[in-house]
Formats: sequence, C-alpha cells, structure tokens
Amino acid sequence: QVQLVESGGGLVQAGDSVRVSCAVSGRVLSTYVMGWFRQAPGKEREFVAGIRWSAGTTYYADSVKGRFTVSRDNAKNTVYLQMNSLKPEDTAVYVCAARRVSTIDYSYWGQGTQVTVSS
Repeated sequence: QVQLVESGGGLVQAGDSVRVSCAVSGRVLSTYVMGWFRQAPGKEREFVAGIRWSAGTTYYADSVKGRFTVSRDNAKNTVYLQMNSLKPEDTAVYVCAARRVSTIDYSYWGQGTQVTVSS
C-alpha cells in the first residue's frame, strides 16, 4: 500500500513561486511513476507533471512547461513540484498520485493541497 501526503502551497501573488511536496510512504518501487494533478473549482482534474521514480524522466503539461519543475528525493521519499511565474489560472488543489510504469491509470492519490494565486 502506498500513502501520499502533500504539503506546501498557500496564497501567493501572480509572478511568485511556491513549492509543494508529496511525502511517499509504503512500498514505492522503482517501477513507479509519480504524478501531479490539479483541479480548479468547476473544472475537471488535469495532469500537470510526472516523474519516473527510478530514471527521473519528467513529463509536463503544455500549460506549465518552462514554469514548473517536478523532482524527487530518493533518500527522503519525497516528490516536489516547484512552481514559478505563477498565474491566477494556476489556482487549484494540487494532488500527488502514483502508478506503476506498466499501467495508465494512477492507483494511489493524496488529499491535495491548495494553491491560490491572486492577481
């Protein structure tokens, strides 16, 4: 069983930076992919970024490329999402998720952390 707990976020101004973290507990194998998703009020959940745990290969949605960076710390079992040049449209609940490389669907989800960007 994998458990994911997010932290960080909060209220920031447009143009600011913030980092959210995802602490991973349980048996996360090297064959896992960690993902960050977000959901804004009245909108569907959308993929933001992902990272393959073992190789460190990263993936990004077009809307955040060049502004967001996903990384992981193997020693701390933590995944990070560094968000720079934030825009009001980045306001959402950011949720960490995990899936096996061999699957498409994410099996494990955190509770999420709120990021609000004021204009």
